[in-house]
Amino acid sequence: MSILFDNIRTALIGLRSNKLRAFLTMLGITIGVAAVIALVSIGQAIEEYVTEEFEGIGSNLLFVFGFNEEGDFEPLTQSDVRAISDFFRVPDALRVMPQRGATRPVVSEGREISISVQGVMPNYSAIYSRDVVAGRFFDQNDVDTAARVVILGQTTVEQLFPDTFPVGQTVRIAGVRFSVIGVLDKGSGFGPPGSQDNVILAPITTVQTRLVGDRVLTGERPVDFMVIQARDSDRVNDVAQQIRLTLREERGISFRDEDNFQVIASTEVLETFQRITALITLFLGVLAGISLLVGGIGIMNIMLVTVTERTREIGLRKAVGAQNVDILIQFLTEATVLALVGGAIGIMVAAGFSALISALVAELAVSVQISSILLATAISVAIGIFFGSYPASRAANLNPIDALRYE
Repeated sequence: MSILFDNIRTALIGLRSNKLRAFLTMLGITIGVAAVIALVSIGQAIEEYVTEEFEGIGSNLLFVFGFNEEGDFEPLTQSDVRAISDFFRVPDALRVMPQRGATRPVVSEGREISISVQGVMPNYSAIYSRDVVAGRFFDQNDVDTAARVVILGQTTVEQLFPDTFPVGQTVRIAGVRFSVIGVLDKGSGFGPPGSQDNVILAPITTVQTRLVGDRVLTGERPVDFMVIQARDSDRVNDVAQQIRLTLREERGISFRDEDNFQVIASTEVLETFQRITALITLFLGVLAGISLLVGGIGIMNIMLVTVTERTREIGLRKAVGAQNVDILIQFLTEATVLALVGGAIGIMVAAGFSALISALVAELAVSVQISSILLATAISVAIGIFFGSYPASRAANLNPIDALRYE
């Protein structure tokens, strides 16, 4: 053990005596380790963020869209909504809500923005677990009469009424006057940061008749999609099957034909994003690993130079009794110390970069995990041993007489 410590001390002395050369040698390892740890940490933070956002909208939600996997479009209508809302046809559905959106210019008190106006039902609050912090949510009477009332997200309030209490105020959406009856609480759910607050809600019938106005061939007004809340998260697959059977029957699809709609569970979307995130993280990690390869080659190169410079020293050590294995261990130790010091610096750089990302992007809690540090340490040791093996072997196999004669 004392021999090992002596070798480590010798390696550290060598680093101090050739600071610039040692720094340049370790640079590849430092960059590689920092890149791998930072990318893995960011990937983990993104995955956690996506998971939390999906948990925010609930694990028992299903979304129905009027297009199939090939992209063929057949818009959903109120007939589809009524069919799925039938308890006897879809018994495991707790709530069903059609949704229709449109991006329109909104004007108030001289301020104008372009924003998504979403037509929803009163059960929006229960489905998405959102409520109003001021005023009230609209009711079924507002839907039945296509009332010109809206509820604002908090970002929308900041844009339109920065200095005024919004409830009771009036806004113009595409030239139509609407009364503000409520303000939503801060949103959570999948989407870009803040997107759940940068929105205006209105009764779906109001959006369909006053802001959009289109109809399908049957004369019914279409909806963009439906949100179905299962009675229990364990029954999501059952609800999905019930919806498929109901819509196929409602739309007259024969058993030979494919669905002209899609039913997607929120858990399926989450799993897809998690797989995508994992693949991206792996791909970026492989790219960063190229820096580790370059760093390892740098260590091999500088160790070969070191063997040449210390040929007489090797001859002297062998002349006084040092065995080949002693020389081998000495140079392997020096190569490993180079890699470890470079890896340690890389870990510190990665930690600083992660803290910077967390400060700049508040939604991402980027942190360096203990597992990443242990992995980086193991990689550094492996690189030192692997790329230091050839120079160390070359030093160990030098003939002591030839080494002493070397000038």
